[in-house]
Amino acid sequence: MDGSKLDGKTVAEHIVDFLERRDIEHVFGLCGHTNIAVLAALAESPIDFITVRHEQIASHAADAYARVQGRASVVLSHLSPGLTNCATGVANAALDCIPMVVIAGDIPTHYYGKHPHQEVNLHADAAQWEIYRPFVKRAWRVDRADLMADILEKAFHLAESGQPGPVLVNVPMDIFSEVIPSDTFERVAKNTRALKKPSIDDDTAREIVEALAASKNPVAYVGGGILLAQASEELRAFVDHMGLPVAHSLMGKGALSDDHPLVMGMTGFWGTTLVNQTCLDADTIFAVGTRFKEADCSSWYPGYTFNIGAKGNDARVIHIDIEPQEIGRNYPTEIGVVADAKAALRVLTRVAREMYLDGFARTEKKAEIATFREAFKASNHEMQTSSAFPMMPERILADARKALPEDAIITTDVGWNKNGVGQQFDILTPGSILTPGGFATMGFGPPGAIGAKLAAPERVVISLVGDGGFGQNPSMLATAVELDLGIVWLVMNNNAFGTIAGLQKAHYGLTYGTTFPGSAEAPTNGPGYAEIARGYGAEGVRISSADELLPALKAAIASGKPTVLDVPMINNPTPTTGHWNILDIYSPDKDVSHVST
Repeated sequence: MDGSKLDGKTVAEHIVDFLERRDIEHVFGLCGHTNIAVLAALAESPIDFITVRHEQIASHAADAYARVQGRASVVLSHLSPGLTNCATGVANAALDCIPMVVIAGDIPTHYYGKHPHQEVNLHADAAQWEIYRPFVKRAWRVDRADLMADILEKAFHLAESGQPGPVLVNVPMDIFSEVIPSDTFERVAKNTRALKKPSIDDDTAREIVEALAASKNPVAYVGGGILLAQASEELRAFVDHMGLPVAHSLMGKGALSDDHPLVMGMTGFWGTTLVNQTCLDADTIFAVGTRFKEADCSSWYPGYTFNIGAKGNDARVIHIDIEPQEIGRNYPTEIGVVADAKAALRVLTRVAREMYLDGFARTEKKAEIATFREAFKASNHEMQTSSAFPMMPERILADARKALPEDAIITTDVGWNKNGVGQQFDILTPGSILTPGGFATMGFGPPGAIGAKLAAPERVVISLVGDGGFGQNPSMLATAVELDLGIVWLVMNNNAFGTIAGLQKAHYGLTYGTTFPGSAEAPTNGPGYAEIARGYGAEGVRISSADELLPALKAAIASGKPTVLDVPMINNPTPTTGHWNILDIYSPDKDVSHVST
């Protein structure tokens, strides 16, 4: 190598320079002997390294960070146990289409085949990167230092383009430390930062608008793709002009504000009668940024959420998605369009205004939605105001909504805090609810709140989480305390893996392996979450009556300190109107779902 071309920088230092040029402000991860060269380079950088006590915390935090920022986050991992610890959070990001670049250290190249310390090598040598193949968009193993710049550039473009998702860049530790010229990194610095996204042509837009205008009972069915494309305003403009009632998937929660007059709510198993019945009666389903997933579609059984393709049903589907494989996957599609949601909706709105100047009012549907909302709220009023203790989950959610500003960022986990929030907790600022969808990962919410707060430090951030989810990785409190992040973790504590306990109780008559000793009000030798919080240096409050929660939550928000509220809760099931195939497996021919435990 020509020594005159060397600028004295290692690959690790070039990587950090590259990240700085991409305006990366935070890297999430945990140290190990394979990645400390990168940490040494970060020490001299304005980029903050967010160190954690477990790699799953890093990947969940990075996931939420990317959701709030709208671009790829970065995770730095050690080899083998670091990479496998990190895997759950990366897989969660993958199934929810969240852009992320994972940079992982690996064994030195000169030890390939020798089975050195910590290498995963039972079936192949130098194959650590293959651990991530089932869930990342691509996994690279960097075999030459001079390829690092091109691989990093491709990694960010791939993570952020098309259907977003995580990628892995696996780097042997000796390559991190190799000194190379800067020319390859200088060349990619001239490349475009982001790729232009596909839209639709006017002819296609006219075809779609005409179909919707001719429909008697059209429905807009939107998913998380609206939020990924940051297309909430474009969606609002189009449905307002066309008068389309809006149903959404779990991941589409918050695509429009829940107080919008055309928003009906979440479909599927935990959907309400209004939204499921409207979708059943629809003659045209205008789907944007959704994958028609199982829980959202009542396991695709006709008669519960959608009748698309059922015998005697002529409902037509118009489906717009950035990923071709999603179109027609679960339901036959009449008009399928590969396009970015934001760009497509802009064109559709312009064309719709040209074709139908006055738009469509659909006042009867708006009135039906308004009437149902009032009735649904009235049906929950007793639970939402109940002084029962342990608390009713409906009261916990109602008090949380009262205490939080409209733009507060809420992270959920699994259980009531996800299903109940999706069904009956108003999200008033698009993009302010962060939920683990496809992977439904217990333990996402608490570290996700760290990523959200770092991405939006000026906003209130609260983690609504069950005691099972909070117990997954409580060490995330150490990171929050060290960074002085004013996050509130509200632990909806039913002393159980509550949703599964209710399912098991309904079908098998017991709760073996799904509940903890004692009760929510008086756990037996169980963890004291308030005490755990104080042990980490955070504030910890154990709620002892229903009337204590609202003032305690307001005080926690006002304090600006990391705070855990341990809230004993009755394990009532979330009401359901849809269907889930597992019920037929557990109890064939019986009308049974979940029960209180």
